[in-house]
Amino acid sequence: MDINEATRKRIRELCAERKITPNALSYICGVSQSTIKSILNNESKSPKVETIKKICDGLEIKMAQFFDTDAFNSLEQEIK
Repeated sequence: MDINEATRKRIRELCAERKITPNALSYICGVSQSTIKSILNNESKSPKVETIKKICDGLEIKMAQFFDTDAFNSLEQEIK
């Protein structure tokens, strides 16, 4: 799993937990539907930190909560 896949998985998890659609997420977070769609459809090469922050703010979670998952914790170190 890479960081983009972990990000997509986490966004889907958060939507499922809250029983909201990606379109509802975009409204709540003030992020365009096209941006959310491009992240979820793996069209975005690397989502911006600012976008993740907006998602976290809209969902009223800390960024640490967003990234504190098995998917992120098991990522290989990029720089060796």
